[in-house]
Amino acid sequence: MRPSRRAPDELRPVSIERAVARYAEGSCLIKFGETHVLVTASLEDKPPPWLRGTGKGWVTAEYAMLPRATHERTRRESSSGKPSGRTQEIQRLVGRSLRAVVDLVRLGEKQIMIDCDVLQADGGTRTASITGAWVALHDCFQWMVGRNMLNVSPLKDHVAAISCGISRGQAVLDLDYAEDSEAQTDANFVITGSGGLVEVQGTAEGAPFSEDQLIDMLALAKGGVAKLVALQKQAVAG
Repeated sequence: MRPSRRAPDELRPVSIERAVARYAEGSCLIKFGETHVLVTASLEDKPPPWLRGTGKGWVTAEYAMLPRATHERTRRESSSGKPSGRTQEIQRLVGRSLRAVVDLVRLGEKQIMIDCDVLQADGGTRTASITGAWVALHDCFQWMVGRNMLNVSPLKDHVAAISCGISRGQAVLDLDYAEDSEAQTDANFVITGSGGLVEVQGTAEGAPFSEDQLIDMLALAKGGVAKLVALQKQAVAG
């Protein structure tokens, strides 16, 4: 039995609330169980310097955890002068995941900055960030279309992410902190709405995992992402 008493293929309760930040062009509050992330999308009317004159835009991301998002207060990374290696890795992952489903030429010479701020952490903050970031980006593009800054949205597909793991010898979906901290294997899958793999991150703790276990986790991840994409569609249709 999982610590959360969920079935192996069962997600935590997921909710997506849009338009939660008054000034941002797109925003949402996404909750994966007790993991809560505020995501905003901000339009910058010029691309990064290295893209000027190319006709292409850019989507990038920043990620941060509030000091009391976890059981004990963590120091703000801004006070140390630079983001940690983990923070840099996650924000690059979020950016890569979104760019995989955006037509950067159609966007034109503009940049969208995605900010993912973890209000409360209970495992899966990067997967919640990616899933919520798609919604915030969607709404930012719709804001631009509504103001004739774009003819059509540059989004080509949905993208969402979910964690899987091997816990007590069994493949399980959407690990919370209690499960993640004791899992023999921890993996994250970023998958598009059409089923394309954007990124797979997998790490064994102790014993290696087998090819069969990887296939089991991938099957769970595909099912989980399909449910998340359905929730994204439901959210933006409202």
